[in-house]
Amino acid sequence: MKIKTFFKIGISSIVIIFMIVAAIGLTSLIAQSVSHRPALLKGNIEVPHERNIQWNKHSMFADTIYQDWANKSLDPNGGKVNNPRIWLAKLLLKKDVDEVNKIILKTIPWGVSGSSWAMNKNGDYDFTLAVLTPILYLFGDKPDILYPETAKHLLDVLLIEEGSKFRYKAPKTMDIVDETENHLLMTEGSRYLKNRWEQLHGNKDSMYDNVANGMEEKLSALLIQMTGAGMYEFNSLPYCGYTITGLLNLEAFASEKIRTEARDVLDYMNWTYALGSYQLKHFAPMRRRYDKVGFQELTTDYHSVFMKAWLGYLPEGNPDHNIHGADAHAIMGSCMPYRPADKVVALLKNKGEGYFMKIGHGEKTCPEIYSAGKNYLISSGGSNQGTVTEIVARPTILFLNDNAINVSQTFHVAGPGTDFMKWNNTGVYRNFACAAGPVFIPEGYQPVAENDGWKIYQCPAHVFVAVHSVDEIGIMVVAENINPKQFAKKLLEANPDQKKLEKQFQFPGGSKINYDVNVSKDKWVIESVDDKPADRNFWKWALIEGDMKATSIK
Repeated sequence: MKIKTFFKIGISSIVIIFMIVAAIGLTSLIAQSVSHRPALLKGNIEVPHERNIQWNKHSMFADTIYQDWANKSLDPNGGKVNNPRIWLAKLLLKKDVDEVNKIILKTIPWGVSGSSWAMNKNGDYDFTLAVLTPILYLFGDKPDILYPETAKHLLDVLLIEEGSKFRYKAPKTMDIVDETENHLLMTEGSRYLKNRWEQLHGNKDSMYDNVANGMEEKLSALLIQMTGAGMYEFNSLPYCGYTITGLLNLEAFASEKIRTEARDVLDYMNWTYALGSYQLKHFAPMRRRYDKVGFQELTTDYHSVFMKAWLGYLPEGNPDHNIHGADAHAIMGSCMPYRPADKVVALLKNKGEGYFMKIGHGEKTCPEIYSAGKNYLISSGGSNQGTVTEIVARPTILFLNDNAINVSQTFHVAGPGTDFMKWNNTGVYRNFACAAGPVFIPEGYQPVAENDGWKIYQCPAHVFVAVHSVDEIGIMVVAENINPKQFAKKLLEANPDQKKLEKQFQFPGGSKINYDVNVSKDKWVIESVDDKPADRNFWKWALIEGDMKATSIK
């Protein structure tokens, strides 16, 4: 008996070890429980929800995206993403309707829902579900577009998730590894919406009653958690786009309760995007793919593409079509009814008098920190919190009213060295940024004033950036509408000892900032302001906290 027990324990241990080794593709899921994350402090900045804008019903941007997709050729290996979107586009345009119906009728499920990884190589079918579901809802009651037999095949064969089994865990992980937000929303959202369609169309089977079977309550709990605890997969490449797609489906087709809660999550995501972007340029720290670390584009992250899709419906809206391979998200943003709140649209267009904002993401994460003026935005790059977290720290960037589309075209600072795993690029305060490395000066800029410690560069829209840069520390101080020579003189007078700049900066006639650019990666670089200790434990920061009227430099 003892030998058998020992043998069973040994086998179990081997299985567990194998699971851990095999789960390399799921390391970021292990870092923190998605289903039991504590809510963050509310903070002093409310997420706006009010809507009074009269949006157009049609969009030139959307029409172009639909045409592009409808003209694509079906790919034998494109079932996960491309083929369902080709069907969707053709049906939206009422193009090749008979052919699309015939193809759908011949299609069978190509995989299973949930995260794809070494032990679940046929996963990710929920990427397909998230497009098949809106096809059903948009055209299922339009028999001239989606034929009745096609709708039945879609419902009975292709939409494989139904009933009440809400899967919180990633497939084939022995219920150890939590599933990610994007997969939860696409899988369980599709399950919920299939149930809802069945019930709305007369199926009395209790398995399709989302209230009685608990799906409404479970989905609601997930959505409320996402508004209270923020996004686990914040700014994620590539998953942000699929998270938004899952939310758009719920906001469009769910019960009024779930629609409202999904809209609240989208509003939160879009408000933080508006705070952290400038002219639809966005380069915040992100989670959760290290293979995306080389992504240097400023204008084509997937959230920006959704924004372009929505803004295309403004009365004056015709955003550029620079989406660089993110057309999979452009079509979903274009064809769904969600539109951002009024204040989100306003902030995207105009930073007002500027602001200083801190956005918390919880334990074992990094924050987002932003300082905006009328014509610029400083975006912090964050810090990795250990390999398993898959947080990609990025340079701290100065966004300007210019044509920069790549990091190499911006003023930015990062360090130490070039290994982002070692960076703590959280050294952002009002009109100020510092990091443990030199400041990068983009090509074409020459100082308009300088002295022993500072170089002043003139930027578009009367923005000036003062740079102090040595190998061990880089500092950027941003001002608007100033005399650069006088500013250089005042900076040197306020900070005569360059050695002190390694730890301290004094604004001329303003605040004194103390910082430690070599602090551990789980602390805010800023130590104190005017000798008042800063709250450096950003794991405990509020969801959104700051000042919408940040002090400008005179």
